[in-house]
Amino acid sequence: MARFKAWVIEKGEAGQSLSFTDFDEADLMDGDVTIRVTHSCLNYKDGLAMTGASPVVRRFPMIPGIDFSGVVEASDHPDYKPGDAVVLTGWGVGETHLGAYAQKARVKGDWLVPLPAGLSPEQAMAIGTAGYTAMLCLMALDAHGLTAKDGPALVTGASGGVGSVAVALLARAGWHVMASTGRAGEAEYLKSLGAAEIVDRDELGKPGKPLGKERWAVAVDAVGSTTLANVLAQTKADGAVAACGLAQGMDLPTSVAPFILRGVSLLGINSVTTPQAKRRAAWARLADELDLQKLAAMTNRVGLAEVGGLGADILSGKIRGRTVVEIG
Repeated sequence: MARFKAWVIEKGEAGQSLSFTDFDEADLMDGDVTIRVTHSCLNYKDGLAMTGASPVVRRFPMIPGIDFSGVVEASDHPDYKPGDAVVLTGWGVGETHLGAYAQKARVKGDWLVPLPAGLSPEQAMAIGTAGYTAMLCLMALDAHGLTAKDGPALVTGASGGVGSVAVALLARAGWHVMASTGRAGEAEYLKSLGAAEIVDRDELGKPGKPLGKERWAVAVDAVGSTTLANVLAQTKADGAVAACGLAQGMDLPTSVAPFILRGVSLLGINSVTTPQAKRRAAWARLADELDLQKLAAMTNRVGLAEVGGLGADILSGKIRGRTVVEIG
């Protein structure tokens, strides 16, 4: 069997280690589709996995990387044949199943989606879990019946991956976008994506009142904790907040006040095990609605050998937008 380059996380008595090494194809996990990986990307969860900052990796050794695009090499799945271009996000890849920071992967065909028409493999990974999650947030807000006529839309963690795509999508859909960031130097970047206002992260990141002034009709929150509590407290009556991240923490120090006094709805977004129909609908909308020039403007590229050193950077907020990992 072939050997290929991969990042591998090991765990021993001294703790977790990460190395760039040769991996044997025979040691790939069970699955009915084998893929030659051409592109991956860097997500917050990848940073957690590579640094060990949170126990997201549940099996060792583990190849990190939760997303990939690539070409089918072998398939026993009825929907895929050799040569097909495919995309994978989620399903525990890079956590419980060997992941994407490698030249090959073997997964269940039911986890894959065909590469969406109109997107290249690189563009699909510029979107990745982050952009796909942003679209799921937009779909949840749409399903709730809210439109741009209801008031502004807030995006927290706006200069990160989810936030950058959310700003671009909401702006294109006609929303007046308020982008929250702790990096003042990113204001022009966010405005180039469509943000109309910049909100200092400190306004939301410290403990606040159970209810505050009504400022936005909807929000996409990738931060969690105190920030999400303040976002809820300042959401307009009958508004909604799509929650998809925990950059500040998993806790939610809020009260029932926004829910029972203003009718605010908290919409939870799970991008990992989204059913196929909804997953494909989200990718179709991304291919149709996301401005690819704005996607390119928010995207940086690194080689596979470089990505292992970026885990700490994404956790500390030093990574702007999206980072594509070029593999094939």
